[in-house]
Amino acid sequence: MRQLEIEIGGLEPGTRLLAPAGMCSPHDAVTRTTVTGGDICAVTLEAELGLAALWIEAAGGPLTLTHDIAPAPQGQGYPEVIFAPRGTPYTVAAEELVRASQEIAARAGGGMAGLRALVAEAEARFSYAHPEIRFNDDTDAVPYLSCGTTPGSCVDINTYLVASLRAAGFEAGYVYGYFFPAEKGGVTDDAHCWVVTRHAGEVLEWDIAHHIKAGLGPTQPALDPRPGWRVALGHSMGHTYRPDERAARLKLLSEPMRAGPDGAWHHVPLVARLPAPETADALRELA
Repeated sequence: MRQLEIEIGGLEPGTRLLAPAGMCSPHDAVTRTTVTGGDICAVTLEAELGLAALWIEAAGGPLTLTHDIAPAPQGQGYPEVIFAPRGTPYTVAAEELVRASQEIAARAGGGMAGLRALVAEAEARFSYAHPEIRFNDDTDAVPYLSCGTTPGSCVDINTYLVASLRAAGFEAGYVYGYFFPAEKGGVTDDAHCWVVTRHAGEVLEWDIAHHIKAGLGPTQPALDPRPGWRVALGHSMGHTYRPDERAARLKLLSEPMRAGPDGAWHHVPLVARLPAPETADALRELA
């Protein structure tokens, strides 16, 4: 059993947060989540995706969520729903992207070769960055990037990759949580996401962003192309929760979000830790 702690500071008394309760992947399972510095007022469900979120009220000052992480049960796979196409602006490909993706996969010969060609195409379309304006902001579908490179984070790259793969008829899903680089010894300050594909019964994980950032060369399937440890807390894009009389409609719930008085939802500064010293030491040995 391992633990993942999410530490948030500087909250006013009564601040409301919505936080992911976790999921089960083939690698790990979030078995329990507890809160100090606040109270869990309710557990709300994203019914279509089978994900739960915690509706938390802060007591004031620092707040910590502690996720208990256990090895996944034997034979556990990714939830079937992550591979199901859904009609959201974050996952549906624009017509130009549909045509281009189908052509790229066909030119490569289809099958796994076609899937790999689409991964390579997505990698070629992005330079790693955190732009203020994302390439698909205010669009009804994921647009086609026809030439050059576009600045994008792991969220942007994987949005494009999932839409492209699904447009070409491949099963693909979007998974998010935290990645702890070996060199940081069990500490990080932001979430991370990756893509899972299933073709001819073979499930593979892809992390284009890590290949680009670390200069690892053309992206290959691997859960941890950079040394470290990751845990999945959720999946998919286009979430709706109803923690109170207001519906929370979110692109995704990868980390705790604060409810604003204007009805918008805002990320909060946080630090994620693996508190067990032996876990941090093991990560340092990987570096």
